[in-house]
Amino acid sequence: QVQLVESGGGLAQGGGSLRLACAASGRTFSRYPMGWFRQSPGKDRELVAAISGSGVTTYYADSVKDRFTISRDNAQNTVSLQMNTLKPEDTAVYYCTAGTSSAQELRRRGGDYWGQGTQVTVSS
Repeated sequence: QVQLVESGGGLAQGGGSLRLACAASGRTFSRYPMGWFRQSPGKDRELVAAISGSGVTTYYADSVKDRFTISRDNAQNTVSLQMNTLKPEDTAVYYCTAGTSSAQELRRRGGDYWGQGTQVTVSS
């Protein structure tokens, strides 16, 4: 059974930082892209960041570029999201996703597997 389990969410002040982690089990994703999406109330789920299987290529939504950094540890089967200079508009449930062979497809719709989500709340 494939599982993606996120951790690290919580409450932060504007301008602060949080680090999200996602641990995968049941399958190795080292050859496949992984990513983070987020969803806030009343809005569609949106892509935040994605990373290639090798970790060499990354993609960021314009809204988080230069503030967030995605990384992965293939030996540990994990992906992380370092979030700096947080803004109230970053408040959302953040989801880890994996399970497509195409980075383009993952960016477009996410992967076949999703975590349960972790809440990030940023106060002004």
